[in-house]
Amino acid sequence: MTERRFNPAHMAKLDNPERKKLIAPEASLAKLNIGDQSDVLDLGAGLGFFAIPAATQTSGTVYALDVAKEMLHELQARAAKASLDNVAYIQGEIEQIPLDDEQVDHIIASMVLHEVEPLEQGLVEINRVLKPGGTVLCVEWEKVETEQGPPLNHRIHSKDMKKAVEGSGFKRIDITHPSEAVYVMTFQK
Repeated sequence: MTERRFNPAHMAKLDNPERKKLIAPEASLAKLNIGDQSDVLDLGAGLGFFAIPAATQTSGTVYALDVAKEMLHELQARAAKASLDNVAYIQGEIEQIPLDDEQVDHIIASMVLHEVEPLEQGLVEINRVLKPGGTVLCVEWEKVETEQGPPLNHRIHSKDMKKAVEGSGFKRIDITHPSEAVYVMTFQK
């Protein structure tokens, strides 16, 4: 595990109710227009903050990718409690996503791309597994000091993220700032 990766020993932080105030998962997912049979990939799925609501919006598969098996075990328990049977659990890294080319319709990358080294490799992989016309929802920490979140030197400024996304061939890039600490970016292949 690199110093940038979230430590699963701190997974309780992911259940903080303040997270839902900061980023409402259902409202954010609405930007993807998930269809009834869409396949969705949640990168750094954690405890299912986005994977679980996404799985309720589609009969397709929601691939929950995380490097930490502890996170995937907890997510699996939560999905079972919610009676969801369309979530596939994948242990792996964003720099080498273990899925086929053009396999998913939508990708969620919430509070995780700042952990990817190098970012460009992660964006290449996102492009590879996304179907043509597919959309990405990226939620990230803005490069400003805040009480929560990763160290400032790990964060990616929204302008730098936009430049990296454009450089990876994505289009229709939209950025909103629900707070000064966080930005939400959507883009399309």
